[in-house]
Order: sequence, then structure tokens, then C-alpha cells
Amino acid sequence: MPIQLIEPRRLYLQIADQLRSLITAGEFPPGTRLPAERELAKRFGVSRPSLREALIALEVEGYVDVRPGSGIMVTTPNSAAPDCSADEGPLEVLRARSLIEGAIAAETAREMKPKDVAALDQILSAMGGEAANPQDRMAADRQFHRYIAAKLANKPILRLVTGLFDQGYSPMARQFAIHFDNAKTWAAVLAEHRKIVAALAARDPERARKAMRDHLRKVHSRWAQNIDSGAKASLNDSRRQLLINSDAPAPLA
Repeated sequence: MPIQLIEPRRLYLQIADQLRSLITAGEFPPGTRLPAERELAKRFGVSRPSLREALIALEVEGYVDVRPGSGIMVTTPNSAAPDCSADEGPLEVLRARSLIEGAIAAETAREMKPKDVAALDQILSAMGGEAANPQDRMAADRQFHRYIAAKLANKPILRLVTGLFDQGYSPMARQFAIHFDNAKTWAAVLAEHRKIVAALAARDPERARKAMRDHLRKVHSRWAQNIDSGAKASLNDSRRQLLINSDAPAPLA
């Protein structure tokens, strides 16, 4: 068997591994509370967003119950819970999208025509309509980003953008959405999308790049907010079921 290159593991997975080992070793028994997020980040010597990704991964796997505003409770894992070790962290994906889709928006701005602006406006109308349900809004969100990428008529680029967006189907991304997405964040996403359309309509590459990157950075910021003090999004039963369903995407981007 040939020797293969050893690749460094993503930081949040290393943090999750250590916390998982401490839990299984009995350092933090089920029913107890983990130290506060700020303290854990200090102990590990890592940023709080990296720690947050690790905690959400462990929640998906059933080792903890993250309760914004109330702490992180240790639980008994379910053997049927998904393994997050193969997933890219949602915050990591958003950082990649910010770079890639910002460049795409700048290139697309040069190719925009009035009919394209009208098409994007129509997509945003579907996203912001009062009768729109969460699934319709998510479909419109996906269509918006695909339309911009498709203007370049480059299949590899479209496949890349679609693949990154669709990582919102991952269990980790859905769990982030359960914690941090709500009606207020949807309204923010819609306003940010309108700024992107305005920049594209002006055929201003740098303005379009900035609008797209600002939008995705703000999504990242909303998902990286403090678990300790944040309030879990109030979700109705249909929204929660939609996010739990493996066929439903999660990202507000």
C-alpha cells in the first residue's frame, strides 16, 4: 500500500475530538454542564467561531445539547446520530463562498442586461413574498446565487457554486440554522440580496464584489454569534421539521 500524504485536520474537528474524549472518559458526565464557551475557547487556545463549530458538531452527534442563553449540557449520544467528521464546517464553507462568489459577482456585473436584473428581482419577490413558506424562500435563495454564477456560462464554476451552496443540506448546517436563523435574519438576507442586485444593475464590478462578500460575511457573522448569550431562534413546527428533513437545505445566503 503506497504511503499517502498526511493532511492536517480541520481545527473544529480537533476540538470536537478532544471534547468527545473528555465526555466519554467521564470528565463531563451526562447531565452536567460544560464550561462556558468563552472559558472553553481560552482553554483550547482557539477562536470562538472554531469552538462553536465543534460544539454544533457534537450536538449533531448527540454528545451535547446547546442551549443558547442557558449553557451546553452533556447528553448521552445516540448510536444512530450522524458522524460530522466528513463535513466541512458551515462557517468554513461561508468563508470560501465569500471569496469565490465575490469574484463571480464582479465578473457577472460586466455581463448584466436589463432582463437579468428583472429575473433577479422576480426571484427576490418570491423570497420576500408574504405567502412564501420557508422551503420556497430557500429555493429562491439557491436560485438567486445560481443565476448569478450561470451568467458566466462556465459549467465548472456553476457546479462549484451549487456544490458549496448545497452543503447547507448537511446536518451541521441545519443545526446552525435551527439555532441562529429566524424571520429577522431572512429580512436581512433579502435586504443584502437587493444590494447585490443594485450593484449588478449598475454594472459596477467592484461594488458587486463588495456587496456579495459583505452579504456572505454577514451570514457568517450571524451564524458565529455567541451561543452563551444568543437566543435560540423561535421556529414554528413546520420550519423546524423542514430543517430536520434531510431533503431540505438550510442556509440563509
